Amino acid sequence: MTQDVPKSDLDEVPQDEGEEELEEGTEDFSEKEEPSERGHSKKKGHAEEFTFVRVKLPYRKKGEMFAIAEQLMGGSRLKIICEDGKSRLARIPGKMKKRRWIRTGDLLIIKPWEFQDEKADVVRRYTKTESSNLSRRGVIPENINVF
Repeated sequence: MTQDVPKSDLDEVPQDEGEEELEEGTEDFSEKEEPSERGHSKKKGHAEEFTFVRVKLPYRKKGEMFAIAEQLMGGSRLKIICEDGKSRLARIPGKMKKRRWIRTGDLLIIKPWEFQDEKADVVRRYTKTESSNLSRRGVIPENINVF
């Protein structure tokens, strides 16, 4: 025993208005750019949470070690203080001369020469940010840690 009750205009209008409001609200959200397949946002300046960058460390088996640039000598040579406490004359190889400029106080990876221990070759130069991160992690020996 059901009675057919005619629907009034008041019942239909709020439902339609409510649906329109929801649709408008969802349009605002859909206008935001979604991350692409790789997880990068298309918006400029949007940063991911944290990105970990691997930094090359000295390869001890080859004799590489940390050093600090003490004085630039000219002619692509510089005086360095190594982590073993010795002061050496280091040579900047040709492929590093123009690409990575070395200044006094920079953290370096060097490889001492096998036949002359008082000389070495520069393998890599760390940026100031990389140096401070390595210092904070405790990777740099205390006798040359100036960061």
